[in-house]
Amino acid sequence: MGMWASLDAMWEMPAEKRIFGAVLLFSWTVYLWETFLAQRQRRIYKTTTRVPPELGQIMDSETFEKSRLYQLDKSTFSFWSGLYSEIEGTLILLFGGIPYLWRLSGRFCGYAGFGPEYEITQSLVFLLLATLFSALTGLPWSLYNTFVIEEKHGFNQQTLGFFMKDAVKKFIVTQCILLPVSSLLLYIIKIGGDYFFIYAWLFTLVVSLVLVTIYADYIAPLFDKFTPLPEGKLKQEIEVMAKSIDFPLTKVYVVEGSKRSSHSNAYFYGFFKNKRIVLFDTLLEEYSVLNKDILEESGMEPRKDGEGDSEEIKAKVKNKKQGCKNEEVLAVLGHELGHWKLGHTVKNIIISQVLSFCLTVLSRRFEFQADAFAKKLGKANDLYSALIKLNKDNLGFPVSDWLFSMWHYSHPPLLERLQALENSKQD
Repeated sequence: MGMWASLDAMWEMPAEKRIFGAVLLFSWTVYLWETFLAQRQRRIYKTTTRVPPELGQIMDSETFEKSRLYQLDKSTFSFWSGLYSEIEGTLILLFGGIPYLWRLSGRFCGYAGFGPEYEITQSLVFLLLATLFSALTGLPWSLYNTFVIEEKHGFNQQTLGFFMKDAVKKFIVTQCILLPVSSLLLYIIKIGGDYFFIYAWLFTLVVSLVLVTIYADYIAPLFDKFTPLPEGKLKQEIEVMAKSIDFPLTKVYVVEGSKRSSHSNAYFYGFFKNKRIVLFDTLLEEYSVLNKDILEESGMEPRKDGEGDSEEIKAKVKNKKQGCKNEEVLAVLGHELGHWKLGHTVKNIIISQVLSFCLTVLSRRFEFQADAFAKKLGKANDLYSALIKLNKDNLGFPVSDWLFSMWHYSHPPLLERLQALENSKQD
């Protein structure tokens, strides 16, 4: 009876208090669910201390332990940063942080001569103050993640000065995009009438498409150096593969991701007949700055095919971030091009307008389809070995709790992808 009495009392509250309570309840419910899933996965990290038998042929115990400890540190960081974020959000709601920022932005507009009646201007000042507050409170966590966790496990390549310069640049670029877009969105809401939500949704969709189109050409180069892939066998083979599936490739870039991190990646972008491929230098064994640095520090020349067989070189090669051979890079690109050929890019844009869980489920399905497409290109063996190398280079942990994986992973776990490729190779 006490519970029902409490619910009845809640519904007798003013509408604004009921909404306030519902927001807090929903926020903590989501947080507790996410924490429950994270603890399930953390239990996997803590208890799986030996390489599973099915991984014995593809992962050594040293790499397995490194990836396990890395994921444990990341999960600990995620727990504390998530708890802080949830408590911070709750305190902001309880103590009126949002109304305070709104009043502060109104006073600023009045002092600056804009006048408090200019609601759009006040909204933009409020947005600026809110994003500034978010950036400042998130900075210590970002610093810890970069210079403690990533540094400890050998991924961080940044200096503190570079990090801070990058953070300031990101904030400025974000505001240059966010403030004009927000002002137009607020104006559309103001004049949109009863159907303002439709116009607002269409506007945000168009903005998203424009940003996807211009990001790599005009925004990303503000932070990273993009250089055309040099003429050679790899570039020729990429062009041949793109032509074989009618992919309208115009340029292939190598981005200097190694100045930030030793994590690797590859992607393509562009609409219609103007597609570009971007390869992280850490993905390419022959172009990786990290590989060259290790060889230079040891006083050795980069080894050529068929040359150098000393134990010293073998030891260096074993311990360095290897990246992928050309054939494996082509296999990874075959997977990425599979996303294009099968229409996954457009489907993802559409699906992203619905629920994130549905996007995760379908995204995993798309990954299997793209792997199968790479297999049709004759790249099953190379993709198999590339996935193992990328998992090793990025210290990905190959064992996952099924519920955590289903809820969070947009890519299937390594074992599932390898098993699917193994079946493909047998077929």
